[in-house]
Amino acid sequence: MAYDIAKFLHITGIVMLMGNITATAFWKVFADRTRDPRIIGFAQRLVTLTDWSLTFWGIILTIGGGYGAAWIAGLDLFGSAWLLWSQVMFVIAGMIWLIILVPIQIRQARVAKGFAQGGEIPDSYRRDSLNWIIWGLIGTVPLVAAVWLMVAKPY
Repeated sequence: MAYDIAKFLHITGIVMLMGNITATAFWKVFADRTRDPRIIGFAQRLVTLTDWSLTFWGIILTIGGGYGAAWIAGLDLFGSAWLLWSQVMFVIAGMIWLIILVPIQIRQARVAKGFAQGGEIPDSYRRDSLNWIIWGLIGTVPLVAAVWLMVAKPY
C-alpha cells in the first residue's frame, strides 16, 4: 500500500509538472502573439502563479514520490541504468530551468509589470520571450526522456 501511495504521488507530480510546462508554453506564446500589453502582462503573471502552484509542487511530488517508491521497493538508485539515466535527465532539465529559464521569467515578470496596463512592450521582453520558449523546449526534452525511461525501463 505504501508503495502504491508513493507511486501515485510520483505520477501525480509528473503530470502536474509536464502538464503545466507544456500548457504554459502554449498559452504564453499565444498571448505574446496578440501584441496586446494587457494580455501579455496578464499571461506573464499567470506564468509566475502557475509555476509556484503547479510546477513547484509537481517537482516536489515527483521527487518525493519517486524516491519514496524506490526506497519502499528497495531499488538501488544507481544500480539500474534506466533509473540512473532518468535521474540524470531530471537534473539536466532542472539545471536548464534554474540557470536559464527562471532568471528569464523573473526578468519578464518585472518588465511586464511596467507595460501590463497598456504601456509599450520593450524589445528586450520580446527577446526574452523567444529565448524562454527556445530554452523551454530544450529543457523539456530531458524531462520527456526521463518519463520515457521510467515507463519503458529499457535496460
